[in-house]
Amino acid sequence: MPDEQREIVAFLREPSSYPGATGPVETIETHISIVFLAGNRAYKLKRAVKYPYADFSTPALRRAACAAELALNRRTAPQLYLEVRAIVRRPDGTFGWAGEGEALDWVVVMRRFDQQLLLENVATAGGFSPSLMLALTAHIAEFHEKAEIQSDRGGGAAMAELVETNMRVLRECADAGFDAAQIDQVEARLREAAATSQALLDRRQSEGKVRRCHGDLHLRNICLLDARPVLFDAIEFSEDIASIDVLYDLAFLLMDLDHRGHRDLANLVLNRYLDLTEEDDGLAAMPLFLALRAVIRAHVTATAIARANPGDPGPELAEVRHYLDDAERALAPQPARLVAIGGLSGSGKSSLAARLAPELGMPPGARVLRSDVLRKRRFGLEPETALPPEGYADEVTALVYGDLCKGAATALRAGYAAVIDAVALRPKERQAFAAVAGECGVPFVGLWLDAPAETMRERIGTRRGDASDATSEILAGQLSSDPGPLEWTRIDAGGDPDATLAAARKALGLS
Repeated sequence: MPDEQREIVAFLREPSSYPGATGPVETIETHISIVFLAGNRAYKLKRAVKYPYADFSTPALRRAACAAELALNRRTAPQLYLEVRAIVRRPDGTFGWAGEGEALDWVVVMRRFDQQLLLENVATAGGFSPSLMLALTAHIAEFHEKAEIQSDRGGGAAMAELVETNMRVLRECADAGFDAAQIDQVEARLREAAATSQALLDRRQSEGKVRRCHGDLHLRNICLLDARPVLFDAIEFSEDIASIDVLYDLAFLLMDLDHRGHRDLANLVLNRYLDLTEEDDGLAAMPLFLALRAVIRAHVTATAIARANPGDPGPELAEVRHYLDDAERALAPQPARLVAIGGLSGSGKSSLAARLAPELGMPPGARVLRSDVLRKRRFGLEPETALPPEGYADEVTALVYGDLCKGAATALRAGYAAVIDAVALRPKERQAFAAVAGECGVPFVGLWLDAPAETMRERIGTRRGDASDATSEILAGQLSSDPGPLEWTRIDAGGDPDATLAAARKALGLS
C-alpha cells in the first residue's frame, strides 16, 4: 500500500474523522477494499492494488471504480448506496472530506446495517428457511430479467479465458497449501468442460443470456433489509467478470450454499430459478460454472487471509482448501436417472421430491419438475397463484404432461438427474415418463405414494402458499378413478415423512 494511502487509512480509522459519529470505527477488510463502519454509515475505500482481474493502482482508477459501484449497486440496493465522497488534503496538510484541498482518494458512502443481517451470518445463526430462499431467488430472477444484455461479452471464449486467468491466480497462492496434483486435475477438467460447453455458451450469448449481472453473488454480498433479501456489493471493476451468463451469476450462490452444508437449499434455489426463468437449456454448463466459482472463492479467500495474517495464515487456510474439493466434486460425472413420484393429491409427492432431489446426481441435485408449477407457467403465473377451473381442462393437462417429459429430457441430456412430481393417474402418463428415461438411456424408477383418504384431505386443507390448487372435491374425483395397473414401487406415505423418505431411499438404492 502506498504511503499516501496508509495515511488515508489512518485518517479513516480515527473516530474524530466522522462528525457526529460516536464510538470506535470498525473495519472490514478484503483483498481489494477496506470498509470503515462509523455511526450509521459505512465508507468503502478501494485499496491501491493491481491484480489480473482488478486494477485500482491509481487515484483516477479508484474514483472511476467508486462511481461505477454506486451506479451498479443502486440497481438492487438504492436504499444502501448514497454517494461517492472525496478525501482531500487541506492546505495545512491534514486530511478531510470533500471541500477545499486536493482530492487524493474517494470512498463509497453507504447506509450501515447490522452485520448479523448478512446472509453469511444469518446462516451461522440458523436463520435460513425455504421461504427466505424462495424470496431471494425471486429477487435474483427479477434482477437478471431487467439487467442489461451484453451481446459483445461472455460466450465460450470468454469462459475459457476466465478458467485460464483464475487457475493462474490460484497457482500463485503459494502459501495456501493447495495440493498441486489436485490443482492439475481441476484445471484439466475445467478446460475440458469449457471446451465442451463452448457451443452452448455461444448460443446463449446470442440469445441474450449474457447480461450485466452482479458478478460476486455469494452470501457475504446479500443482506436482509426490512426482512427482505437485498443484493449489494456487485462487481464494478471488470465488465468481463460481471457481464456473464445469468446462470454463471447464480452459480456463486449455489456453490456457497452447498459449501456451507445447505445443499437442500441450493437445490431449492436452482429449481425455483429455473421454474421462474425457463433457463433449463443452460444446465449442461452448470458443473463448469460451479467449479469455477469454487476456484475463485479459493484464491480470493486465500489472498485475503494472507493479507490479514502475513507470515501466519493459521488454520483458516484448511477451510479454503475445501473449495478445491467442491470444484472437483462439481466436475466429477454422476450417473443421471429419472425418478417419478406419483399419487393422489395430498399424498406427499412434493415434500418427498424436495427431500430426495439434493441426493440425486450432479451438485446441487436433481431438477424437480412439478406439474402444478409447469401448469402455472403455461398461463404466465407465479407458482402460488391459483388457476381458474379452465386451467385444469384435459387438453391443458395433456400439454403439462408433455412439458414434464420435455423438461426431464433436457435435464437428463445435460447430465443431471430429474424428479417428476405429478399425480400421474393415467397409465399412459406413467408410461410416457418411463419412455423418456429409455430415450435418454438412463435408469427409471417410479414411486407411487399411498395414504389414507382422511390424511390426504387433512393435508390439502392445511396447505398455504403452495403451487397446488387441489381441493377435497378434486381428491374425491381422484379417489373414484381407476389408475389401472400400478407397476411402480408403492410406498406408505400416510405417516411420518421421515419413514416415507427412508422407504423411498431404499427403493432407489441410496445409502
